[in-house]
Amino acid sequence: MTDFVLDHVMMRVGDLEESLDWYGEHLDYVEHARWEAETFTNVYLGPENPGEDGALLELTYNHDTAEYDNGDAFGHIAVRVDDVFDAYEELMDAGVEDYRDPESCGGSYAFVTDPDGHEIEIVERDHGARWSIDHTMVRVEDADQHLGFWTRKFEYEHTGRWEADTFANFFLKPADAGEEAMAVELTYNYDGRSYTLGDGWGHLAVRADDLHDDWETLLVREAQDYRDPASCDDNYAFTKTPDGHEIEVLNPESSPMDRSA
Repeated sequence: MTDFVLDHVMMRVGDLEESLDWYGEHLDYVEHARWEAETFTNVYLGPENPGEDGALLELTYNHDTAEYDNGDAFGHIAVRVDDVFDAYEELMDAGVEDYRDPESCGGSYAFVTDPDGHEIEIVERDHGARWSIDHTMVRVEDADQHLGFWTRKFEYEHTGRWEADTFANFFLKPADAGEEAMAVELTYNYDGRSYTLGDGWGHLAVRADDLHDDWETLLVREAQDYRDPASCDDNYAFTKTPDGHEIEVLNPESSPMDRSA
């Protein structure tokens, strides 16, 4: 099993049933797991077969609020299709709001938003299940620092980069992860701006091979000890990036699809 492959990305939603209907109707997502607590509900969604290293979307619904600030430190999730124009037209015909069509994005990608305003990029890929999560984008204030964070702490490697006049995008994931694995996209704007985390986005989650051993390795590599395994019932733990993005570290048995076999 590949250590630290991205397992899921969590977003908070104000109306769980509306969100479940939206992702089920428009992205053909099915429910893979659910966790009901006294004050919140977590539902894990994705294509019926996301692949061994494929990632899921976790929707968190807090029972006492429906209002969130998405901030701008998290950018979007991206989903795979074989033809971005056909996929966007399909979504428009189904009543999804026109946000950024392929023509406005140079013909290679497009964007829609879900009921809570979370941005979803549509990208063309020749691998992975249709609508499966290709990457999650986060904005960073220091590109060198964050590239070092992901390569040193998690042993991620570059899978792509795009440098423009005003910003750069860097894509990373474990070198031996499957082609269908989700990547993390780091967006660095050259103008020195800062970002607001907000609370509409929650965290990225990576799967460990052995939670306690891998957690100790992360601490040796000077990852932040935010929530250790003991404080999380030895099912998971949390660290943070230099900009405060939360990263959950999972026991493989705690993955919503239990991909420990």
